[in-house]
Amino acid sequence: MSGILYIVSTPIGNLEDITLRALRILKEVDLIAAEDTRHTRKLLSHFEISKPLISYWGAKEKTKAEEVLRHLRAGKSVALVTDAGTPGISDPGEVVIKRAIEEGISIVPVPGPSALVTALSVSGISTREFLFIGFLSANPNARKKKLKSLEYETRTIVFYESPHRILDTLDDILEILGDRQIALCHELTKLNEEVLRGRVSEVLEALQERVIAGEYVVVVSGAEDRRLTPEEAVSEVLMLMKKGLRRKEAVKKVSSQYKISQKELYDLSLKKEG
Repeated sequence: MSGILYIVSTPIGNLEDITLRALRILKEVDLIAAEDTRHTRKLLSHFEISKPLISYWGAKEKTKAEEVLRHLRAGKSVALVTDAGTPGISDPGEVVIKRAIEEGISIVPVPGPSALVTALSVSGISTREFLFIGFLSANPNARKKKLKSLEYETRTIVFYESPHRILDTLDDILEILGDRQIALCHELTKLNEEVLRGRVSEVLEALQERVIAGEYVVVVSGAEDRRLTPEEAVSEVLMLMKKGLRRKEAVKKVSSQYKISQKELYDLSLKKEG
């Protein structure tokens, strides 16, 4: 009989945020699969927990995942943890979890801290609907292309960013998405925790007086939910076609941005040119 894989969330900063259940599971499992055993060992030492540790992430994540699976097949219980937050959420763990599901191994979530939810809760920006995109690309062109694809996204947008790219990313947001309301969350739950709220230009100005270091979560307000008349929608389609898009591509782009029927818009664009 196979063991149980526990997906255990760990603190993103303040160690007091670990749950009582997480502590119990970490004490009871046969072994702990960690993103970085050195980092996890510090956490376990703080709570006086002594358990065998194996690393499941690295250059050969699939190979590492198979090692975790071997222990589970042998009937051992395994706690899967990352350095901070919830495994698999812009952190390693997805490969192990997927393989366990494929083999019918029991998986038990042990929820807890997540930088994504923590940032949203203090952002002051709508949390009714949001889109989480993890980390933007380190490549400037790819990053701008991704932001361009979000230009008409009406849901709140949330992503993570590293300290050495945060200024360039905010500049790109200002250029492509405009001077929207944002919340820049820095070092959440840690001693230097700070949340900067305001327009993108205001936050950029405030950053000039601060040391750029540590991890950031960026929460960006969505685009205004502007409704187009059929005539306006057709005009946008024809404009995109003049720029080189095929009719089908232009219709798909406009219909998805403004929640308009693709078939209706396609037919209207044909009549407009007819």
